[in-house]
Amino acid sequence: MDSDLRRAVVVTLGKLGRSDDWRDRADAGHSLAGFAEMPEAVGLLLDLVLDRGDTFVTRRTAEGLLRRKDRAGLTIVASALAVANDNHADYMHTAIVDVFSIFSDDLDEALRICDEMLGDTDDRVAQGARRLHESLAEIDPVLRPA
Repeated sequence: MDSDLRRAVVVTLGKLGRSDDWRDRADAGHSLAGFAEMPEAVGLLLDLVLDRGDTFVTRRTAEGLLRRKDRAGLTIVASALAVANDNHADYMHTAIVDVFSIFSDDLDEALRICDEMLGDTDDRVAQGARRLHESLAEIDPVLRPA
C-alpha cells in the first residue's frame, strides 16, 4: 500500500470537498469514505456528512461511510449523529436504512460494532453510537440466513 499516494488522494478529495458546487462535495464525500480509516480523512468526512449547503452531500457521504460496514465508517457517522440537527439526522437515517435493510448479517455486525462504540472514551462517539444503534434496531432486514 502506497501511503504517500493515499495521502495525496485524501488531500485532493479534501480540496474537492470544499468546492462551492454541491455535486463536487457529494462526489468527494462518497469517494473519501473509502479512506475513512486514515486520520487525515476523518475531519473532512465529518464536515461533509454535516454539510451546511446541501443535504444530498450529507446523504451521499453517510451512505459511502456506512457501505464500508466497518468501525471506521460507523464511527464517523456516529460522531456526526451526536451533533447533527434533525434535518441532517433524517438524511443519515435514510442512508442507514438503505444500507442495512437488506442482509441481517450486515445489520447484526453493525449493531455489534455500535455496542462496542457505546463504551468509547470519546463522549461524542458514544452518544452518536446510541443514536445509530436506535436507528439500526428499528430495521427489519429483508434477507436472513436460511
